[in-house]
Amino acid sequence: MGSDRAAALSAALYYLVVQGKKGEEVLGPVRRALTHIDHSLSRQNCPFLAGETESLTDIVLWGALYPLLQDPAYLPEELSALRSWFQTLSTQEPCQQAAETVLKQQGVLAFRPYLQKQPQPSPPEGKPITNEPEEEELATLSEEEIAMAVAAWEKGLDSLPPLRPQQNPVLPVDGERNVLITSALPYVNNVPHLGNIIGCVLSADVFARYSRLRQWNTLYLCGTDEYGTATETKAMEEGLSPQEICDKYHTIHADIYRWFNISFDIFGRTTTPQQTKITQDIFQRLLARGFVLQDTVEQLRCERCARFLADRFVEGVCPFCRYEEARGDQCDKCGKLINAIELKKPQCKLCRSCPVVKSSRHLFLDLPKLEKRVEEWLGKSLPGSDWTPNARFITRSWLRDGLKPRCITRDLKWGTPVPLEGFEDKVFYVWFDATIGYLSITANYTDQWERWWKNPEQVDLYQFMAKDNVPFHGIVFPCSVLGAEDNYTLVSHLIATEYLNYEDGKFSKSRGVGVFGDMAQDTGIPADIWRFYLLYIRPEGQDSAFSWMDMLLKNNSELLNNLGNFINRAGMFVSKFFGGCVPEMVLTSDDQRLVAHVTLELRHYHQLLEKVRIRDALRSILTISRHGNQYIQVNEPWKQIKGSEADRQRAGTVTGLAVNIAALLSIMLQPYMPMVSATIQAQLQLPPPACSILPTDFLCTLSAGHRIGIVSPLFQKLENDQIENLRQRFGGGQLEESFKLKAKAAPKPAAEEAVPTARPQQIQALMDAVTKQGNIVRELKAQKADKNQIAAEVAKLLDLKKHLALAEGKPLETPKGKKKK
Repeated sequence: MGSDRAAALSAALYYLVVQGKKGEEVLGPVRRALTHIDHSLSRQNCPFLAGETESLTDIVLWGALYPLLQDPAYLPEELSALRSWFQTLSTQEPCQQAAETVLKQQGVLAFRPYLQKQPQPSPPEGKPITNEPEEEELATLSEEEIAMAVAAWEKGLDSLPPLRPQQNPVLPVDGERNVLITSALPYVNNVPHLGNIIGCVLSADVFARYSRLRQWNTLYLCGTDEYGTATETKAMEEGLSPQEICDKYHTIHADIYRWFNISFDIFGRTTTPQQTKITQDIFQRLLARGFVLQDTVEQLRCERCARFLADRFVEGVCPFCRYEEARGDQCDKCGKLINAIELKKPQCKLCRSCPVVKSSRHLFLDLPKLEKRVEEWLGKSLPGSDWTPNARFITRSWLRDGLKPRCITRDLKWGTPVPLEGFEDKVFYVWFDATIGYLSITANYTDQWERWWKNPEQVDLYQFMAKDNVPFHGIVFPCSVLGAEDNYTLVSHLIATEYLNYEDGKFSKSRGVGVFGDMAQDTGIPADIWRFYLLYIRPEGQDSAFSWMDMLLKNNSELLNNLGNFINRAGMFVSKFFGGCVPEMVLTSDDQRLVAHVTLELRHYHQLLEKVRIRDALRSILTISRHGNQYIQVNEPWKQIKGSEADRQRAGTVTGLAVNIAALLSIMLQPYMPMVSATIQAQLQLPPPACSILPTDFLCTLSAGHRIGIVSPLFQKLENDQIENLRQRFGGGQLEESFKLKAKAAPKPAAEEAVPTARPQQIQALMDAVTKQGNIVRELKAQKADKNQIAAEVAKLLDLKKHLALAEGKPLETPKGKKKK
């Protein structure tokens, strides 16, 4: 809604509702504003103002309109979209409760429980940040809510459901919720950086761990995507066979994810007989049903490399937005899909020569013929599902523009063979068979894989990825299996993140910019701290950026001073004041309200994670911890323990309640920081059933007399010097500078002495730079450019070669005519 119309509506409602004024001078602007809202809802074809789910905007506007629109006279039939929106919100229980409070003259106080969940504005500069008193925060809880929360608390561990038996292999169970979770398969030839990790495996791991805590029957799988030109090229670079390069990098990926404590049930790979069998079966079924076309394709071929170039190995200028580093399949800037031959000024990424256009016959998936099927499926699947807004938008954009036939074969050797006469020399395009990798990885895990993948009635499929993978999971793969007509399980909830950037730019392995998975463990920062920070800045609604200084601040404030401080104090009070045994607890009315408030926040945590709002749910943990710190600070058990018997009893109650909050936090933390969670549970000696189940109510899990273990600090402070060193180390500029310092400071070695060598990735970065600069010099010479220009570029090339020689440990070459010193 435009700001002018919003202002008009606010002013009109103020005079109409608050001041009680009427008349056309007020009703006119109101009617115009209502009509504008109705048109907005109709035009965007979404049930709510900001998308498929209600937002703070909907709640606030509904609250403002409620006193007016409860009178049907102000909600005429022609405003059908507005009427539907208002009635939908009015039927929701929180809004009904708020409406009752409004009718009781409590006004905007009715919305306080909702508003407390939203980010609050920062105080004016110079004004100290203060917390409202606990009593005022809990004032909105009804006596009934408090009584119910206390009743649940008192039942304790007895109210926990029995642990579900472990299966091996994990298979769907009749009558249970069966959750199948996938992470987008990472390319085997790359080392994943932090953005790859948060976008796919780490986000999915949080949900998988949460799903298990809810006692849902859960299978979480991933694996390396190993076929395609990228693998062939990497094998050539390293002098290995494609299979050897896959074996090498599959191990690297597995080691990285193991260090990050990713809890896969299966981490497989796509270079298996099962992949060939299932892919070829789906293809044959599509072919038999008339969903495969043949056509001649013009492709780019590099004559110098003597090969057709895969899309990702061509770079050039985007024909749509003029971005100069667009790939041959997609522009990272405008997001449009591109045919490689459409690129302006194309270059082979391997040798930087200009490729030529040649023709080749290929197979296409007839997406236009499957368009109606996928639209019908989406029409049934999207309402009520948890597709992220960007996934919905990208999928709808593809359908809005109309689907086009998509090539599913490539002129390669390393891939799944095409089982069709005349195409024996081709393989399937990696984005036709990569998503089939989920099926084949499951088939290598269990021969009963079809119980997961051909069982849409019983299986709830969650798929996690970055937004650039959405078209293939939301359109191409569903079209493939819908056309195969074999009752395949389709995605129920497509969860896509935006991009994570690094400081002020992008991750780049060749330039040494950013932290990659194999480097994180060398920083001395524990894996759980990495997990926490990446999840704290998870790019859920928009791109976000990793920042070393922000990581320091979040570790030292949220983990050390808030969460760690509370849990350590709660445990230490038990050890120091009560001999390591949880004391008796006699809850006062204030304590009972705190129990109810913690229950309310716990339920909010559940609501968020059920909607896969992972970053927001993490805030609920920190909020409960802050309430715990405030509770201890207000009640001062270290003083009460020195007083009268009543004071000592009060100290016991505060300590017992605090340590039970710490026990709850240890379970809520498990999806986010599994090692920290396990450490807290070991320190508190949490009973086994409580470690594996997250209830919906705050329970007394550590009853009076329970003995805890040895309590010690959970987190360490990150220092400015430490973080600044890491920031420089991963900033990219340190490569060249380090070699300059070595050359300047170290004694010049004799010709036979070896110079210390650099890391392999540093050497590779310099080799790439030398190759690129050499191509620039050759092109200038071929163009017979100005001699001064050529000389300047040659000087750059020689300087790069000098740094490369230093990096490789070779002695520097002496120019002819000069003696070595």
